[in-house]
Amino acid sequence: MQLTEILARNARLYGDEIALIEREPEKKRRVEMTWKQFYHQANAFSRVLRDRFGIEKGDRVIHLMMNCIDWLPVYFGILRAGAVAVPLNFRFEAANIAGCTALSGAKAMVLGPEFIDRIRAVKSELDRHVSHYIYAGPPELCPEFAVPYNEILRGVDVSEPMVSISSCDGAGIYFTSGTTGDPKGVYLLHRQLEFSCYVENRHHNQTHRDNFLCIPPLYHTGAKMHWFGNFIVGARAVILKGVSPRAVLEAVSEEHITIVWLLVPWAHDILVALENGDLQLSDYKLDQWRLMHIGAQPVPPSLIEKWQRFFPAQDYDTNYGLTEATGPGCVHLGLEKTHKVGAIGRAGFDWECRVVDDQENPLEYGHAGELLVKGPGVMERYYGNAEATQNTLKDGWLHTGDIVRQDAEGFFWLVDRKKDVIITGGENIFPVEIENFLMGHEAVLDAGVIGVPDHRLGEVAAAVISVKPGRQVSEEEIRDFCAAMPRYKRPRQIFFDKVPRNPTGKIEKPRLRKKYAKSLMEL
Repeated sequence: MQLTEILARNARLYGDEIALIEREPEKKRRVEMTWKQFYHQANAFSRVLRDRFGIEKGDRVIHLMMNCIDWLPVYFGILRAGAVAVPLNFRFEAANIAGCTALSGAKAMVLGPEFIDRIRAVKSELDRHVSHYIYAGPPELCPEFAVPYNEILRGVDVSEPMVSISSCDGAGIYFTSGTTGDPKGVYLLHRQLEFSCYVENRHHNQTHRDNFLCIPPLYHTGAKMHWFGNFIVGARAVILKGVSPRAVLEAVSEEHITIVWLLVPWAHDILVALENGDLQLSDYKLDQWRLMHIGAQPVPPSLIEKWQRFFPAQDYDTNYGLTEATGPGCVHLGLEKTHKVGAIGRAGFDWECRVVDDQENPLEYGHAGELLVKGPGVMERYYGNAEATQNTLKDGWLHTGDIVRQDAEGFFWLVDRKKDVIITGGENIFPVEIENFLMGHEAVLDAGVIGVPDHRLGEVAAAVISVKPGRQVSEEEIRDFCAAMPRYKRPRQIFFDKVPRNPTGKIEKPRLRKKYAKSLMEL
């Protein structure tokens, strides 16, 4: 059943029940939307796109909004019109926005107030493709080049538009995070989005009684595809604006949240607040919180061990995925596999996985190689990039660019990104191993490891360390701690700084290399 049909069914079955809740703690603001309101708003917007702006089946529409209660109705309105949604990263600078718009050839753009200045800066470039700008935000801030979203919906027919959509029609272009290079547009069909609903629900057993707390950005496949598990059974979700530990626990307690997907930094922040006594679990109603799952980046085992001490009754799952595989789910740990904490898991529902060397020969257990995945969620192609598609998709297998090992029980252990491997005097060093080790230090909040130039060894490991609030640690103490590692793996350079992460929690290695590797080259 396609996403648009699932929404229509939810409106029929659960029309007056709450579908979405938006919480904005700083403004003490809470807004609700029923399934019927969700459905009607999406239908109205789809009619506006087609009847007023001339958007036709297959046309692309840029979706540039921060998380809010209107985000999903806008998204479903684009799909219901037969168009292709192009959600953009809210951190994209003006040049990125212009580049992604040009690649997609989008004819219309929906933007929030946070992006007005960035759009103005490149509007002459955008105008080569974009004919219509729709502004979703406070009316008084509407720019002169756009029309207000709420106004254009007034009086519009809310019945479902008669647009024929098949499972093989284009549904979305999702741009990769760009942590290893320029973002690429991942082209997904309706059938791939539908498949992700079944995968998520199969993995986490959502029922109509569940309530999902959505914190990560909705433009990313990770956040939305995790919500899909609730969506397919008509269960509600809470969109939380703000990620402070207090805001998270208040939302879980007051909204009776049952499922939370966290990124590593947010889980760390909650643990630090609990360890420091800034928050007390007894102040919140958390018994109904049945599942915490985490992903989007390597998860330090030490984090989960600490988490389970505070939340011993919770189920836990690690989810591995990538935009090219329609988000999370091609590999997952499983709710009853906590004895394998540290592994990313085994092949997910209806997925196949294998590990290969540089010549694409299968590797035996215990040997590190590239992870390949195959299944109904593999992307159609990179939009407008045939060369990258050819290099990434081979005989139906998606080359992930991630290095893993598989143990004798079939569990995969993430070693690192293929492009991030450090070669020191001929030895391969995987930064994730060092990062996970450093995260075991009681004073370390976060750690990122990169390769930096070395005249003798070619390159060596350098660690950028973020220290927990209120704690102190010296370079000498870190070196003493690292003495437990093999000598060639120990960081030769140590810096104390904030570890930059993108909105989905991945360490932005290019930024670290630019700041530290480049500066060392100039010495």
